Amino acid sequence: MSVRGLRKNYGALVAVDDVTFDVDFGECFAILGPNGAGKTTTVEIIEGYRPRDAGEVNVLGVDPAQANRAWRAQIGIVLQSVRDLGEVNVREAVAHFASYYPAPADIDLTIAAVGLQEKSGDRIGKLSGGQRRRLDVALGVIGSPRLLFLDEPTTGFDPQARREFWALLQSIQQAGTTIVLTTHYLDEAEVLADRVAVIAAGRVIAIDTPAQLGTGTSDVAEVSWRESGTWHHQSTTTPGAFVVDLQRRIGGEIPDLTVRRSTLEDRYLALIDQASPEQAS
Repeated sequence: MSVRGLRKNYGALVAVDDVTFDVDFGECFAILGPNGAGKTTTVEIIEGYRPRDAGEVNVLGVDPAQANRAWRAQIGIVLQSVRDLGEVNVREAVAHFASYYPAPADIDLTIAAVGLQEKSGDRIGKLSGGQRRRLDVALGVIGSPRLLFLDEPTTGFDPQARREFWALLQSIQQAGTTIVLTTHYLDEAEVLADRVAVIAAGRVIAIDTPAQLGTGTSDVAEVSWRESGTWHHQSTTTPGAFVVDLQRRIGGEIPDLTVRRSTLEDRYLALIDQASPEQAS
């Protein structure tokens, strides 16, 4: 996937401003940003559901603005919220969506892959939130997509359900599906994404791996320890060397030593803060 100079205006409002990035085959690419940053508009243009005002977009070798049904059969989309399908059961829903595609995946294998084989005959209205989200993924992948879009896939999940869902998404990616993920959970992006793009005020302000994103904005570690009954704290860019020197000075074990390095969330917030209009003025 290639996006070059993407722009979208709503009257005087510039919602997407010169957005450029690439997504490699088989990777999970996360798009992060605060509400109103332009994430949804960008993704909807890439999906072929919203026109653009400028720029070039190539998805699976096709401009989404000119996409036909054959192209759409290669795309899977899991929206943030999906309207219920009445009183149908899980298998009926998956079979119905499978009928839209020329070469769908096996219905029962897909249901099993998302962990719903024991719920196959249950009505959708009886599913828990996590089970319903698994069904959403089944509906998104039943067409055997080469590219899967996920919009806030684990909103409202409890911690255990989120981790189970992450494992499901990782298995889908390992099977060869490229994933474009939008999420507000920074730990989710850290676990799932090969690379991350941060969008603020309609512009891409950083693209990198989760480990390297924004390392120049917040790469200071915080070292804390207790000495002679008093707590001490030190900021340093070389925590290993600092701890070695501290241990030599104290002459042994360092009481209550902790070293906290910046998380993806710390670095993301630093990037957003730097990009805010208040910081620029």
